[in-house]
Amino acid sequence: MLRTILAATIAATGLFTAASMTQAASGSHVDAKCNLTVARDEMTNFDAHSVYLCLAEKMGIGYQTGDKRWVPREFVQNFRSWTPASTLPADAGVHGGRFLFTYVNPIGAAEYLKFAEEGVKMPVGSVIAKESFSINKKGKAKPGPLFLMQKAPAGASPRTADWYYMAVLPNGKPMAVNVYKACHECHSGFEDSDYLGYPEEDVRRTGG
Repeated sequence: MLRTILAATIAATGLFTAASMTQAASGSHVDAKCNLTVARDEMTNFDAHSVYLCLAEKMGIGYQTGDKRWVPREFVQNFRSWTPASTLPADAGVHGGRFLFTYVNPIGAAEYLKFAEEGVKMPVGSVIAKESFSINKKGKAKPGPLFLMQKAPAGASPRTADWYYMAVLPNGKPMAVNVYKACHECHSGFEDSDYLGYPEEDVRRTGG
């Protein structure tokens, strides 16, 4: 099921064309266990792409495992059917140095994909999902948390500018963290863009 959803996302968005898929598979430095065969500082964008495709099914199954408690299960179940905001996973230097791949739900996609730096006002009900994985210096890859942001009604959470922050571990357990210190303090640097930390510029999806 999750493999089908990922394949449908790829087909619907055209993010991963047949040419890029072939190049990622044939030219990448990734083994059957999803690990790099070169050092991390020697990897290419296609290597990161290949690692993501290799880990994707395992990540999706893990995120959906078990009780989600305060995290809406539908977010975890459906995020791969949302609009991808990335063309490739990238390490933006945040979220513990993990590689991130971003999706936005239908409510927020049009506004988010403008990637505006000021005057942004995300619609209430917008949800951003960021899948993550890490690669250590020796090239070993492993799934990371699924990070989620949900835009709440005005006044619902003044301390976090009406954003709810959530995360699900690779084993499916919700992460219990101080969301102000762990999440919003960093996002507060993006106040003009409604506290959104966009994907790296060279991997942003453009052109609708």
